[in-house]
Amino acid sequence: MGSSTSSMAAKFAFFPPKPPSYDVFVEESTGKMRLTDVQPRDDVDVLRLPTRRRNNVVAVYVRNPSASLTLLYSHGNAADIGQMYHIFTELSLHLGINLMGYDYSGYGRSSGKPSEQDTYADIEAAYKCLKEKYGVKEEDLILYGQSVGSGPTLELAIHLPNLRAVVLHSPILSGLRVIYAVKRTFWFDIYKNIDKIPHLNCPVLVIHGTEDDVVDLSHGKQLWELCKEKYEPLWLKGGNHCNLEIYPEYLRHLRKFISAVEKLPPPQVVPEQQPTKSSEFASKSTDHNGETSRAITDKWEKSRPSISLSEKGRHHSMDSNEKSRTSTNTDRRDKSRRSLDGLGKARNSTDQTEKARNSFDRFSDMVRSVGLCNAHCLKQTPHEA
Repeated sequence: MGSSTSSMAAKFAFFPPKPPSYDVFVEESTGKMRLTDVQPRDDVDVLRLPTRRRNNVVAVYVRNPSASLTLLYSHGNAADIGQMYHIFTELSLHLGINLMGYDYSGYGRSSGKPSEQDTYADIEAAYKCLKEKYGVKEEDLILYGQSVGSGPTLELAIHLPNLRAVVLHSPILSGLRVIYAVKRTFWFDIYKNIDKIPHLNCPVLVIHGTEDDVVDLSHGKQLWELCKEKYEPLWLKGGNHCNLEIYPEYLRHLRKFISAVEKLPPPQVVPEQQPTKSSEFASKSTDHNGETSRAITDKWEKSRPSISLSEKGRHHSMDSNEKSRTSTNTDRRDKSRRSLDGLGKARNSTDQTEKARNSFDRFSDMVRSVGLCNAHCLKQTPHEA
């Protein structure tokens, strides 16, 4: 029973495109590796990364000269970096970040066969490359996991105490929970995200479509509820499993999140212990139309000072003892809830709004043109009709 169920969960997890959407070749004039069927760019490196499980995975690294943060993107099923290439370059441009994307073992032109443990080795190899080749520091890194990519993302995240932030895009509670609505975690399950996410000490953004018929919205909502440091989630009305990028709110909300975490001072590197926390983020659940569906307050304690994010909503009813506990960081589980909005409202001018709308439209058209999923789930939704 356990073995067969585990095999079923694994079958859900891995759908590499057949054949791969790209090949790798060495450009004669430069000696650099390139991907076929995409325009070569000087700001994109193509790499082969050895893993501890003796596979070689293909990765791309997109530079942004103005970036201070780097995003490590773990893609979803039925996709490879050939299909994701244009998404990667557009995200790097619009979010002002460096970005690395990689193929799992057995995906694209990566060697080996996909498995849960191999994906963990794959993301470790990508992270090692970012550190050693590009000098990326842990505190300047954001991990992004889409669908099954939420598995390796959270596995790496729980081992990086100084990680800047995590983004979960249509994430899964676990492999088995996609198939069966089980109430407990079994030993043969894969990608046990539900058990890992409470251990994260960095801000987490969760994005999920309300009409996702592959991974139910309840997966994203439950993971968000389990986060220690909640950031305003994005529940996209009408969004399914493969088309969230075409909604203008997707890019807008991501940009808002990147901007917020970028303004925070990097976490203090404390050997062998997790940093304490003394600042806060507000959280509220919003839909695609930008309406607040319910207000949720959650204390985000950090050792880093707040960048004008936590002052507005403080209750003035704190007594002197509570203030003393806060200043000395001796009570990290302060139960008083504070209603605050750390994000504030957008203050863009009319021209900036129009410029952003054109940018989103171009990004949306590009996503439609490349197709993110071979499972044909990029179908028209009521929002698009």
